[in-house]
Amino acid sequence: MKTITVGQMRQNPTAMLADVEAGEVYRVTRHNREIARIVPRAHGIELLPRKRRTGSKLAELPAHEVRTAASVDELLADERDR
Repeated sequence: MKTITVGQMRQNPTAMLADVEAGEVYRVTRHNREIARIVPRAHGIELLPRKRRTGSKLAELPAHEVRTAASVDELLADERDR
């Protein structure tokens, strides 16, 4: 297990992440105390749900009727009446 400080990790995360991808485990420290461990992802475990592939739902929304009003009060009154 390798040890890396928060500052080192912030300066060059790419090298550390390449090691983790290759199977290395890192111990992350701040002020000489372990605060985290970064381990390779276990294959077959889905960490985030997959994105839905259903497309946009905007077409299902009702069309908005564009209207004008003489004043804001008239517009609000018209909205209240609906």
